[in-house]
Amino acid sequence: MTTGQPLQKAIVLLSGGLDSMVCAALARERGFSVLALTIDYNQRHRVEIEAARRIASMLAERHIVLPLDLRSFGGSALTSDSAVPKDGVQPGIPITYVPARNLVFLSIALAWAEAEGAGDLFIGVNALDYSGYPDCRPDFIAGFEQLARLATKAGAEGGDMTIHAPLQHMTKADIAREAERLGLDTGMSHSCYDPLPDGSHCGLCDACRLRTKGFAEAGLADPTRYAANSVAD
Repeated sequence: MTTGQPLQKAIVLLSGGLDSMVCAALARERGFSVLALTIDYNQRHRVEIEAARRIASMLAERHIVLPLDLRSFGGSALTSDSAVPKDGVQPGIPITYVPARNLVFLSIALAWAEAEGAGDLFIGVNALDYSGYPDCRPDFIAGFEQLARLATKAGAEGGDMTIHAPLQHMTKADIAREAERLGLDTGMSHSCYDPLPDGSHCGLCDACRLRTKGFAEAGLADPTRYAANSVAD
């Protein structure tokens, strides 16, 4: 890249979790100026929004936290008072799936990208060690990329919209290793679906179990603060 040339902008969906943190760092490593977008959808694990703020202060040139109250719809343990499952990752789509969440979030990110004249969006979805959400699959990402080109002025005028999902085919161990390689303080991130009042991870929900598994299989120290007597102890 020529010295003094402005960096190309990319919109990065930043939830505050480990995956989105690594995704943002990879966008920077690839030479993009990171514009981070966090959706405050009134999720029960709101501590992740503060995690996103911490991460954005390190990795992003600009950070927007956009309110979008999906609790008005419900339909998920993350946007209602339904209990978060803690019996281990099970087959099928769990109750923690938020209806069409990534479709909605990518659509908002796309709107910001077009307003900024950016042609690149990053999302930290994963289709290997994950909870089985349909909006994390490679077919969804490819389909949305095509939709983005059809749905925007930029696309209609011959511009390109690229959806980057750099973690798509990584295991959680791979992601933990990438975080280590990138020099990230993973303790800044937050993954738990049902954190304790003090912000510590419950250690029992799907997100905690997958996070714990990733660090263990990568042979790396896990800096996560878990609840006493949790599976992560």
